This record gives sequence, C-alpha cells and structure tokens, in this order.
Amino acid sequence: MTEHSPEPSSEPAAHDFLKTRLEKLHKLAALGIDPWGVPFRRTHAPGEVVNGFAALEGKQVTVAGRVVAWRSHGKTVFCDLQDASGRLQLYLRRDQLGEESFGRLDLVDLGDHLGARGRVFRTRAGEVTVAVEDWTFLGKALRPPPEKWHGLKDVESRYRQRYLDLIANARTREILRIRSLTIRALRQGLDERGFLEMETPAMSAVVGGANARPFVTHHNALDCDYYLRISLELYLKRLVVGGFDRVYEIGRVFRNEGMSSRHNPEYTLLEFYQAYADYQDMMALTEELIPEVAERVLGTTVITYQGASINLDPPWRRLPLRQAVADATGVDFLALDHAGVHEAAVRLGLEPTPGTSRAAIIDDVMSRFVQPQLVQPTFLTDYPVEISPLARRRRDDPSLTYRFEAFVGGVEVANAYSELNDPADQRARFLEQAARRDQGDEEAHMMDEDFLTALEYGMPPTGGEGIGVDRLVMLLTDAPSIREVIPFPLLRPRK
Repeated sequence: MTEHSPEPSSEPAAHDFLKTRLEKLHKLAALGIDPWGVPFRRTHAPGEVVNGFAALEGKQVTVAGRVVAWRSHGKTVFCDLQDASGRLQLYLRRDQLGEESFGRLDLVDLGDHLGARGRVFRTRAGEVTVAVEDWTFLGKALRPPPEKWHGLKDVESRYRQRYLDLIANARTREILRIRSLTIRALRQGLDERGFLEMETPAMSAVVGGANARPFVTHHNALDCDYYLRISLELYLKRLVVGGFDRVYEIGRVFRNEGMSSRHNPEYTLLEFYQAYADYQDMMALTEELIPEVAERVLGTTVITYQGASINLDPPWRRLPLRQAVADATGVDFLALDHAGVHEAAVRLGLEPTPGTSRAAIIDDVMSRFVQPQLVQPTFLTDYPVEISPLARRRRDDPSLTYRFEAFVGGVEVANAYSELNDPADQRARFLEQAARRDQGDEEAHMMDEDFLTALEYGMPPTGGEGIGVDRLVMLLTDAPSIREVIPFPLLRPRK
C-alpha cells in the first residue's frame, strides 16, 4: 500500500488515485477475490474490543471496519479499522499470514473495508490490538478519503458531502448519534405519559397550523395543487375531536422561508396535544420532559451552550411578554396603537414596513431585544391574539392569548397554547388571516372549512405544544448552527 497522503482538492491527483485504485480493483478480480465483499459475520465491533479488553484479552475475535490509518514496516503492518463504535488497531505479520495473504495487503487503500480474525492483546505502547490470523476484503473504496483523516474542514463540503464529514469527523458522528437518542427519549417520555404516536398527511389542499409560507407541489393523477405541511397541528387536533385524548407526532415540516443558523426550510417537529388540559399543563410537561430527555441522552441536566452553563431542572422562569419587552426596551409596546408601535420600533433601529401589523412588530422587537437574554430556561407568556390565530383568548384580557414560547440559551425551543376550541371565534380569526392574505401576506393562515366543521362537532379544552427537535439537539450538542444537527441540510444546487 503506497497511498498515504491523498490530496482530494487536486483534480489531476484525484484522477491518478482513481486510476491506481481501479488497477488494484482489477488485480483483485484477477486473483478471484470479490472486491465488494462476501457475507461476513463479525463477533465484535471495533469499539467493543477496545472497551471490553479486560474480558477479551487473549481471546479470538472477528472484526470489520473501514481502514483509516496504515503504517507499514516491511514484514509487519499496523492499520486502524473504524466503524460507528470506534477505532481498533490491527497487527498483521508476514510470518503469521503467509507470503500470499501478506502480499495482498499491497492492494489495500485507505477507505477500504476489511474483515479480520485474530487474538486480542495490548502493545507495549498500551494500545488494544488484534493480532490478525486471517483477513478479507469487504469493500473497495475508489476515491481517497478527505485530508488524510485529519478532518474535513470546509463547511460547505461538510454539509454537501455529509458522508465524508461522517467518515472524517467524530464530532459530526456524535452529534447525529445524540440526535437519534434525543428523538428516542422524546418518544419514550410521551409514551410513558399515555400519549399515542400518530401520523398525519404531509400534503394537504389547505395548509395551516402556523403563519408561514408553504411549498407547493402538484398531484398529476388528481390534477390538483397541494401544499407541503408547515405544521402538524390541525390534523392532530382533529384526532382529539375524534376521541384520542393524548396524541403526538414527530415529523418533517416544510416552510418556504429564509435560512439562518436556526432556520432550515425542512425540519423535524414534535407536536403533542392533551385533552382537558391547558397551557399551564403544557408548561409543567415541558419543564419535566426536556430535563428528562437531557438526563437520558447526556446523563446530566446541566448543559453548556455557546459558553453559557444552563440548568434545565424545573421550575423554569415564567415571564409575561409585555413585561419582558418593556424591561428590555423601556417601552410598553402593548399599550401603544399601531402607529405608536411602528414609531417606537423605528426609534429602536428596526425598519418595519408600513403594512407590518402591530403584533408582528412587537414579535420582531421581542426577537431582537428579549430573546438573546433568555439564556436560562424561560417561558415567555401571553402573546397578542393577532399572531396567535389558534390560541384561546385570555378571559381577563381578550387582546392576549393563553400562549407561551419556551427559550433556552437564547433559542426558541417550544411554542404552546390553550387551544382555541370555539368554532365561531376560530372562524373569525381565520377570516382576519384571510384578509391579510388578500393584502399580500403569504404567511397568513388559510381558511380551513373542514377544520372548522371538526370543531363544530366539539373539541374538549386542550393544551397543545410544538417542540423544534433540531433546536433541542443544538442545545444538547452545543451546536451553533441548525445545519450541524440535520444529517442532510438543504443547500443551493451546484451548477
């Protein structure tokens, strides 16, 4: 094996490596060896051998993995195999393998998959190793790995070719492992509380459940346009109407809007609904569930996010939106009319357009001046009705709703309400939203007659909530960008 320092950024060099590897591929075939492998049964993963050395020392194991390091010393070779469990060193000797088997090692390249059988020992340097007695090809790599396994550094290449990022960067593998464990823990927490997981349509003739611009697709057989869902809400609430008192779904949603470190056009959302509950019950469930998930995934409820130590244990702070905005800006925005809100926002350096609603301006002020300060877990409560078309009005102030958003580390992770179950009030809210759509607001909520019909059959008082799974994983992995925690984030296509 002669290839030790691949240069993937150089097109001629990459071409030479491909040519060399293809020649080795043909040599393997000429020797009657299938370069793509045969069924292979391993007894242990590489990481299991390393972690279980005390019980495995001197015993024979069969392992497999990708070659990520190669050190040749004439009559002996050391190489490292890697899989999802970790790395393991192999020790291959000519006198143990024989001339023919040892000679075939010249056909091995970095990135190839190998299987090996041998006994476990520890070298004088202290490294757990398998002394190989037999080995076989399990898959030929025709392209060299990135940057000699020291890590793929270019951010766009990491996201665009995530498979290379996963091969080269243990940090990326760990983030996605934690993502999987987080989703499992969320399911476990809700299942244990009597919630049932349901599936709802990803396409619908009417889109709703949030204020967002949808993606549009076309169904050829029906010759109809459909929208990709922007929320899971309205169908889950139909299930509550139908008699399922506790339901949830973890699914992809799609919003045709801008991209940022906390926004991706498609992302994973958890929504759950509990009959005979309200937003206070949702707060209690949230401050139980999220620490529980952290404990199950990380073994602790104290995390570090972007340099800040955050304690997820309950109780979380409750803070009315009105008070939070006034404390941060010195302005009681909710006491002002539309003109006053617009003028105050301009004084703060914002640039709302003349058509921006009063509530949308207040929401923008909150995002700019309040949200970054909400590092420790906080419920921001009582949002204006104009930006909460599916939330129940407060009895003591009908201009506000029983709604909260949960913030951790300056990141919004949850949104919940006491659900609106009055079909007449819901129709009036939808009509207000429809008027905004007629005026050009593509994010305003659509009229959904079937949902209104469902409410007319009677929905009990219900608490509902959505948790952004990707943002929760960001917090648990200290990831600065949502793209770090999504296996394959959306990117502009290469020309």
